[in-house]
Amino acid sequence: MVPLYINIGRQGYLDGIDITREQFYQNLPFYTEQPTTAVPSPLKFRAIYDSLADEGAEEVLSIHISNSLSAVVNVASTAAQETTSVPVSVFDSQQLSLGTGFLVETAAKLAAAGASVKDILTQLNKQVKRTHVFAALDTLEFLRRSGRMNRFVANLGALLQIKPILTMHVGMPGTEKVRTRDKAMKRLFEMLSESGAVERIEIVHANAVERVAELRNFAASGLSVGEIMAVDINPVIGAHIGPGAYGFAVVSAS
Repeated sequence: MVPLYINIGRQGYLDGIDITREQFYQNLPFYTEQPTTAVPSPLKFRAIYDSLADEGAEEVLSIHISNSLSAVVNVASTAAQETTSVPVSVFDSQQLSLGTGFLVETAAKLAAAGASVKDILTQLNKQVKRTHVFAALDTLEFLRRSGRMNRFVANLGALLQIKPILTMHVGMPGTEKVRTRDKAMKRLFEMLSESGAVERIEIVHANAVERVAELRNFAASGLSVGEIMAVDINPVIGAHIGPGAYGFAVVSAS
């Protein structure tokens, strides 16, 4: 794991090390300054690649959030080119949150089974096309604070109770606009139903535990996928979308 930085005022935190997801979301509405995020330097990536080589790694597959959302892939690629201790392949997941997590899990299982990096990349590229993440935002305030939306649009959206639904597929972020939480939840259910047969499904949320049970019950009633987990969205993403977001990460069966 290569944690990204969350900067709150003059204080910098390593995501998941210096600050937990629970702490971040509980405090987010009360920060006097909008949290910002930053990518570690290539030197940090190189240090991790070298440490893996020291532990006996013959190759490294470095999988990261979509290049359309973050500079992580570019920084990791620079570090990979500078690393001489072990061959490093950098893979753009073209996803975020559990969309990326599903790919990491697949790669780890294939590696444990003895697959080559080339074969793993072939399977990951296939899975990318079947992976979708879609989530409803509870507020537009944090998009405005982060500079992703101007104040007028955010205020108008709040007045009209607009609840945008963000989507991510093959590196292409998208958005839909619905009004009210109930309509947002209904649209998420429609999108899940439109996914057809699924191989994997989990719930993603930003400290929206009150929504998890409803999401899980709907998914379980229409899909035969076993236990459905719920995972907090990474604070590096949460800093921009704010608390209360909720949705699904899905890998379709075909």
